[in-house]
Amino acid sequence: MSESNITKAYELAREKYAELGVDTEAALRKLATFPISLHCWQGDDVGGFEKPGATLSGGGIQATGNYPGKARTVEELRRDIEAALRMVPGDHRLNLHASYLENGGKFVDRDAIEPRHFQGWIDWAKQNRLGLDFNPTYFSHPKAADGFTLAHADPAIREFWIQHGIACRKIGAEMGRQLGTATVTNVWIPDGYKDVPVDRTAPRQRLVEALDRIFREEIDPRVNLDAVEAKLFGIGAESYTVGSFEFYLGYAVSRGKLLTLDAGHFHPTEKISEKISSVLMFCPGLLLHVSRPVRWDSDHVVILDDELQAIATEIVRSGKLDRIHIGLDYFDASINRVAAWVIGTRNMIKALLFALLEPTGTLQDLELKMDFTQRLVLLEELKSLPWPAVWDYYCAQKGAPVGMDWLREIQKYEKDVLANREITAVTA
Repeated sequence: MSESNITKAYELAREKYAELGVDTEAALRKLATFPISLHCWQGDDVGGFEKPGATLSGGGIQATGNYPGKARTVEELRRDIEAALRMVPGDHRLNLHASYLENGGKFVDRDAIEPRHFQGWIDWAKQNRLGLDFNPTYFSHPKAADGFTLAHADPAIREFWIQHGIACRKIGAEMGRQLGTATVTNVWIPDGYKDVPVDRTAPRQRLVEALDRIFREEIDPRVNLDAVEAKLFGIGAESYTVGSFEFYLGYAVSRGKLLTLDAGHFHPTEKISEKISSVLMFCPGLLLHVSRPVRWDSDHVVILDDELQAIATEIVRSGKLDRIHIGLDYFDASINRVAAWVIGTRNMIKALLFALLEPTGTLQDLELKMDFTQRLVLLEELKSLPWPAVWDYYCAQKGAPVGMDWLREIQKYEKDVLANREITAVTA
């Protein structure tokens, strides 16, 4: 579509929205303030770079598929992320796991990692105008082989993982200091039992004590924000998860931490969109891991479905945008991995745009007047308004491809770059 046609379509849409009291220009300005934190692990199937040719194992995490072109080194992964970001309008962030360190070919165990092992990522983020978020890696390690880490009954193993958590907070803080934007450092552990346990209390007591040790040192929230993430179950932890939603909700409220809601970490009948307003009543902030579960926590690529739209709408309606952090969390190795980033990120931004184009004040007034008929009519009418024309205009204004033009760019990248990567692993 030509630039003139994009502008003409946008002007018609702008007039249509103005009839409902919606300022599309204001909506686009607001949209530009929403950074999405892309997840590094989509690019290499959650392998990381601790050892050459590292592969994922354990922790209830599984990437499926073997699409060619997987990133095998830090340099390749960064190049793929840059390719994805060129297809996405706006300024965004990158979410790193601790297993993506640069160790110079010398193995560094997780209780000994330091900010210097991530200096390359910090420098790269500066060059690309990105903020960074961070995650301790409590899986794919011999000391997590039996399914327990911070809640382990063995004090020595528990101490190892406590030191890992302490180290990761220091790394997150250094990222925040150098980049001038607070890092959200998120704690998720896979601890749990495959079968029904006898003692549900003791592991949770150990987890509380371990978390309190990790968070003992006060860190300036302007450089690092702590978050804790719950899960319903995982592979090998089907019957009991130590860090349940109830556990972490209580912990976050009592300790003043951000609570992480992952779209795949609840029962299939539960929706995180319905939890956002309640959590924000009591927690200082909220981290969202936007994913798409299919029958279980399968981490499919995010599509523009009803739940994604509901999440975005609740974010916007909350009026607490400065307390909400949005990250993506899925890993699909069955399709082009770079395209998977682009699809999910563009859909998240589209959902936010649709929410921002809602005349929320008018709808709230109708609700207070108990005029539920007009409320329903207006909500349904909004679904057929020309929001895609506003989206195309936003992409064009931000220098991102319009429509499906981005796919041609990624196909060219696959032909020129991904297809030339050797199948065999190389040294990171």
